[in-house]
Amino acid sequence: MFKVYLSCTLCPRRCKKNRFFEKGYCGETSHLRVAYVGPHFGEEPPISGKNGSGTVFLTGCSLKCSFCQNWQISHKEMGKRLKIKELVEEINRVITEHKVHNINFVTPDHFVPHIIQVIKKVKKSWPDIPIVFNVSGYQEVSTLKEIEEYVDIYLTDFKYSDRRLAAKLASCPDYPAVALDAISEMIKQKGFLDIKTEIAKKGVIIRHLILPGYVNNSIDAISMLYLEFGKELPLSLMSQYTPILQQKEPNLNRSLRKEEFFKIYHHVLDLGFKNIFVQFPEENEKKSAFVPDFTSPQPFKGNLKTEDVQSIF
Repeated sequence: MFKVYLSCTLCPRRCKKNRFFEKGYCGETSHLRVAYVGPHFGEEPPISGKNGSGTVFLTGCSLKCSFCQNWQISHKEMGKRLKIKELVEEINRVITEHKVHNINFVTPDHFVPHIIQVIKKVKKSWPDIPIVFNVSGYQEVSTLKEIEEYVDIYLTDFKYSDRRLAAKLASCPDYPAVALDAISEMIKQKGFLDIKTEIAKKGVIIRHLILPGYVNNSIDAISMLYLEFGKELPLSLMSQYTPILQQKEPNLNRSLRKEEFFKIYHHVLDLGFKNIFVQFPEENEKKSAFVPDFTSPQPFKGNLKTEDVQSIF
């Protein structure tokens, strides 16, 4: 299983680096590294529930969008090395102390061999706890097939419909095609997530973050999802974009404008999507709490609680 690190093809970058001796495109070697393990209340309501989602933020990322709000771990590679046994102990602690509703692996693609072993060990003690893969949409289908039996929920982005924008912001002009193929595989495996259930157990939900100044990218992304998967697709429309690092693209150095948001929101309604979560831009103060600081033992400002999230979605 760990042989894949000899010539890594876990993500669509297929960098083929020998990660036993050097870093892959993701910025990581074969040593498992983790930035944070703990309850998080900022996911969609069926994921966070009342007690929170047991998040495991993995260091590194295979996409590396220039505007990433988790830039400390995706670009600056912040995190500590953990053995599989140590991460399992951390997860067991979070389940026991906080009664979290699931275990949520954030950007786990580049550590899949480790994560499979972690899941196997966690499931021995907690066989019924759902496993969430919280991913970028830029996934290798063969890797998704490898993890099918270990994952219950895919919480996935669909970021870019515009190849040129994907190339400019994440150096991956193939993102739209790759992501649609990946999402198709996820849905084939797990079906649609029931957003009306109190606590999700299985399924797929698609997130789309609206980028300021790029209304057409969002309009086309929503249209593509509609054409590929239909109006029953569970969709989470996010307006929480926050400028973190100085960007070359001027629009990305500001927040989303209300008129931009409502163009996309009305497009979603016009297409007739039936299962949607929506973050309205009026909630800017609360949304700032979603921007983490991984130098802190509690990365999410103010320890967002369920009631805060319910008011945003």
